[in-house]
Amino acid sequence: MWQPRLNETARMKYLGIVEALEADIRAGRVTPGERLPPQRTIAEALNVDLTTVTRAFNEARRRGLVEAQAGRGSFISERLEENGPLERRAPLIDLSMNIPPQPQSANLKKALPQGIAEVLAGSRGLLSLHYQESNGAEIDRKAAATWLGQRIAGISAERIVIAGGAQSALFAVCDLLLRGGDAIAAGEVTYPGLKAVAMQKGVRLEPLAMDAEGIIPDAFERLCSRAPPKALYVIPSIDNPSTATLPQARRQALVSLARHYGVAIIEDDPYSSLQPERIVSFAEMAPDITWHIATLSKCATPALRVAYVVAPNAGQGLRLAGVLRATILMAPPLMSALASRWITDGTLNELTAAIRAENAVRQKLAAAILGGIPFAADPHGHHLWLTLPDHWRAADFAEHADRAGVSIVPASAFATAGATTEAVRISLGVAPDRGALEDALTLLSGLIAQPSLASRAVV
Repeated sequence: MWQPRLNETARMKYLGIVEALEADIRAGRVTPGERLPPQRTIAEALNVDLTTVTRAFNEARRRGLVEAQAGRGSFISERLEENGPLERRAPLIDLSMNIPPQPQSANLKKALPQGIAEVLAGSRGLLSLHYQESNGAEIDRKAAATWLGQRIAGISAERIVIAGGAQSALFAVCDLLLRGGDAIAAGEVTYPGLKAVAMQKGVRLEPLAMDAEGIIPDAFERLCSRAPPKALYVIPSIDNPSTATLPQARRQALVSLARHYGVAIIEDDPYSSLQPERIVSFAEMAPDITWHIATLSKCATPALRVAYVVAPNAGQGLRLAGVLRATILMAPPLMSALASRWITDGTLNELTAAIRAENAVRQKLAAAILGGIPFAADPHGHHLWLTLPDHWRAADFAEHADRAGVSIVPASAFATAGATTEAVRISLGVAPDRGALEDALTLLSGLIAQPSLASRAVV
């Protein structure tokens, strides 16, 4: 059986696994038909995340190195030429995950271990290794109130609950507000995490028409006049995937309708800290009916796994903490303490500014390469929403892009209704450097210009 190892020169860890496996196949250390260790075993042996190994297996299958057999595991492909050279394919450039870039000026490789060491060396250092209250330590909630207060007036620590990432926060809020069969309104394309929560909870998603400025208030009013949903889900700034930012007047119109029909608002706001101009949030306009979720994953790094929830009041916050206690117990205390330190010493704002600047450069690069192809984007965000020409279906385009070596996400992944526009989301932040991003975008631009490879001649 293959002995897991990493090619340390690879530009990303998952590629290091693939390249090491390919080298061992070429050297005859493993042969076609041999079974590979389970993914979890490989992750433990290499001290990497399971998701890293999963990405490696996906890439190995794409290169034809590995075959999966249902119920049995993964094996070295028996279709490999035993004596001939393996087909060399360029490594997959992943533009599917919507994570922020890691600019060199941020130097996260140094900042993370240094920050953790400083937390542990402090007077409360060892407390960051203990169990904590499910709503978060008071010192961390106060730091969160300071950070959120830069964009939302009137925030107090008593209303804040700390969660282990925005997804767990979203699930907890929906668990508190919704029951099976209830309806939640959202844009006709929306964050896939909400779709996953709705499926788990047996909640019905009600799609709302959108335009270049986001959810259309008239669409929300038409839905409410028929049967008001229990909640309205909005991504107010740099919407995922459409990139739209709701203007102030439209936000106020949605608030008025939500109040009139008794609808709670879930404001999922991971991106507004990337925008230099402040727009008044739903949490500030309607604090008594809004649940505000703000994660550090998009303005700093997903590695922190810290999100802040602003509840309508302190009592509702404690109820939410009860849901978190039954699901994730608490946010990671050490990462919460690190986030608080970075808020206090200004590191978080500096990191966000560096990401904002890198996003601006990458957006300009995308605009130059994609040329006349229509797409929506925010100059400070790290994704774009590209509308395909008539001869391409989004699912076909994403499939052929993947075969060519670039991973993107078709509109169907975001659709809350059956029919949707033929568009794809392209994430600019995950590419390890601008050169890799330029290569990927150039490939996509060339592919768009081709006739759809899914089309068939009529005879």
